[in-house]
Amino acid sequence: MTNNPRLLLWLAVAMLALLNYSAWNADYGTHTDNNPAAATSSTNPAGGAPGTDLASQVPQAEKNVSAAPTAPGANASGTAGSGAPGSGAADSGTAGSGGPADATAGAIAGASAEATSDAGSVVHVRTDVLDLDISTRGGTIVRADLLKYPRVKGEAAPVRLENQDSAQSLYLLQSGLTGPQSAPSHLDAFASEQSDYSLGSAGELRVPLTWSDDHGVRVTKTFIFRRGNYRIGLEYDIENHGETPWSAAPYAQILRNDPHTKRSMFNVESYAFHGPAMWNGAKYHKLDTTDKDDSHLSADVTGGWIAALQHHFVSAIVPPKDEVFKYTLTTGGDQYRFAAAGPAKVVTPGSSAQLHLTLFVGPKLQDQLEATGPELQRVADYGLLTQLAKPLFLLLNWVHGITGNWGVAIIFVTFLLKLLFYPLSEAGGRSMAKMKQLAPRIKNLQETYKDDAEKRGRAMMELYQREKINPLTGCLPNIIQIPVFLAFYWVLLESVEMRQAPFAFWIHDLSSRDPYFVLPAIMAAAMFIQYKLNPAPPDPVQAKVFMFMPLVMSFMFAFFPSGLVLYWVTNTVLSIAQQWNINRRIAAADARKK
Repeated sequence: MTNNPRLLLWLAVAMLALLNYSAWNADYGTHTDNNPAAATSSTNPAGGAPGTDLASQVPQAEKNVSAAPTAPGANASGTAGSGAPGSGAADSGTAGSGGPADATAGAIAGASAEATSDAGSVVHVRTDVLDLDISTRGGTIVRADLLKYPRVKGEAAPVRLENQDSAQSLYLLQSGLTGPQSAPSHLDAFASEQSDYSLGSAGELRVPLTWSDDHGVRVTKTFIFRRGNYRIGLEYDIENHGETPWSAAPYAQILRNDPHTKRSMFNVESYAFHGPAMWNGAKYHKLDTTDKDDSHLSADVTGGWIAALQHHFVSAIVPPKDEVFKYTLTTGGDQYRFAAAGPAKVVTPGSSAQLHLTLFVGPKLQDQLEATGPELQRVADYGLLTQLAKPLFLLLNWVHGITGNWGVAIIFVTFLLKLLFYPLSEAGGRSMAKMKQLAPRIKNLQETYKDDAEKRGRAMMELYQREKINPLTGCLPNIIQIPVFLAFYWVLLESVEMRQAPFAFWIHDLSSRDPYFVLPAIMAAAMFIQYKLNPAPPDPVQAKVFMFMPLVMSFMFAFFPSGLVLYWVTNTVLSIAQQWNINRRIAAADARKK
């Protein structure tokens, strides 16, 4: 085994691929990509009833408190306390009779109330990238279609995130204000001057909703959309024309039913992580809704965000970075509610105030995510190899900007990496070529000392020293390939930029497997040629293992993203060309010596 460590390296590659695959399943296998029904966009989807699982998980005492119309947190209609989370660490007197804990329970109970209450009318909003429905009941985003991302390539139906198409796919982005007086929560009625808004040729679109009470308080809740952007600004303009101070705190929450469904090896998206995630100002967390601690999360955070993830897409809530917000996660069955509640703000009589939040609904485009919130680009999660995968993605993105084709970008970046490591590959190739020349002598030593392993090893080491050969030198290029390969793997899986990206001919989606398994077959042939160019193992068992290794590896890669197989094929072909050139030059040099 010592004289031919390539076997160990190939086994290491296979083992690392298997371990990485297992880690992927552990991190991303909890849920599957359960995109809602791919129905074409509707300006007024039927109000599907949300599930009642969350409500059933709330202790009865808390339900009674939260549902009581006379609770201190109740608004003029008697419903604020049933749906608004607490206002955070800085809040001492916001919704709910017992502070944030009771208000959180109330929000869950409120999910059940929404199933039977009036859903309000719908304001239809269309930009160049988004098609949304915003309910006048609380200003909740009840549908969000991503116009530039078809659910199935070649079909018209777009990916749909927020929706209330059915109880199983319920996904709402709710927001509002809560306070000791009447305040417009996500359960209250707003008014809109228009039922339809379109960005048209403008660069910015503002969609205002208004609410007022009987005491002279007026709140204008404005959604702000910008061309080409999935970031949504949310502003509250508060005017107090009354005679007493008015206090309110902003909050936003994601209510989602995210059922477990069956995974399929034929669909890479079925293994992607679904569920809540957060940045707590210092660390990125993917939260497990079945974990005891995660499912009862309550944390005061400055400079963070909360999000609901699925493969390639995200909905996120980004509070102002300099304010303390309380994050709470509550779960029940397949449903969870993830909320961020801010500190209360007092508006004195005759004055006004403005509150801000930022929302994000769309694909995991890293430049837009980075501009939206601190470290929000982490939702495109490259795992342990982020430090290598991120610059690799940036390089691929730069080349793609020049070529306009992600497949060409993969080939070109592979060529650049080959150039970068050329000196090391050259040294390794020379070592392999010399090893091939020494193969008969090595085999003779093995036969001579077949009954004495110690003498055989000593004789082979003396031969290596005389010929100035280090067998491990030929393995270094393969060792370097392993982390690069795994980084490519994560970049292809997590980068929405490569979702449904075509290459050429039959490859219409580099993030999915080759539909006809042509690239894996080419990969097997290329690896077999590479095997023939390198020195054959003296041991017959090892020789047979190496002979079948291309077939085994190509079978493993058959269900990997075709972009990853394209990288491996390109790298193997370049290695073949390099090794053939090295073998030719060494043979020519030996011929001249003779």
